[in-house]
Amino acid sequence: MSTIGKALSLLDTLSRLDKEAGLTDIANLCALDKATARRFLVELEKHGFVEQDPDTRRYRVGSAPVRLARIREARFPFLRVAIPFIQALAGSSTETVHLSEFSGGQLSTIYVEDSSWAHRIIVEVGSLLPFHATASGLAFLAFCPPAEIGAFLKKPLEKYTDHTVVDPQLIRGMLDETAARGFSISHQGLEAGVISTAAPVCGPNGRPIGCVAIAAPLSRTTNAGIYEFGAQAVATANAISEKYYGSEKPLGTNAKPGGRINEPQGSLAQNSRHRNR
Repeated sequence: MSTIGKALSLLDTLSRLDKEAGLTDIANLCALDKATARRFLVELEKHGFVEQDPDTRRYRVGSAPVRLARIREARFPFLRVAIPFIQALAGSSTETVHLSEFSGGQLSTIYVEDSSWAHRIIVEVGSLLPFHATASGLAFLAFCPPAEIGAFLKKPLEKYTDHTVVDPQLIRGMLDETAARGFSISHQGLEAGVISTAAPVCGPNGRPIGCVAIAAPLSRTTNAGIYEFGAQAVATANAISEKYYGSEKPLGTNAKPGGRINEPQGSLAQNSRHRNR
């Protein structure tokens, strides 16, 4: 990795921490010696990407990334366009809805609308969404070119729960199913007790730029319910794409907005056909 790459990786690591961190902790997290970590931090601080508390001497993300984010959103208002649709979907589904965006080879959450239920799924803004273990990841990957799918499946895949699918052949089957119906289903892939569904937001060329996902407790969700959520996610993702790209008509997913696709009956917890999806 280049020097710039290592510095940016350090900044990315710092951004994922929920509190300020000292030099030793940052160096350990980034697998760097303290002298190198300090040199990167000093340079990043000069340009406003990192701040150091004068009293504790601990580091946090600076204001420069916020300024750049505002400039990007002003020029490419994906988030501003999407928020009303995400809020509407959260209202109709009554479950947690989150929006992700693809950048730098990663899919990350950029907006969350929480469910009003006391027992609800918590998703944090900025969290990374593994392609093989989340509904958003599966929905995104399913609409990528075959070469990109093949390259991803050659990488080591982490197993997050007992239900996480890491076998490349099984994942290919899940991606085929996702592409056919237009939305994905993840059955406890990232967190036990969580079922989620997602649909990609596609550009005019058909490539996904992010995903709309609904996450719900497995105990509250039926087969019919998750398929209905999937259809709603498709409709919302397509609406965001059409609004964002305007006259450039995007190529949406195969599912019909608001429709039901081969909807099974019964409880997801009882139906093994939907396990690991």
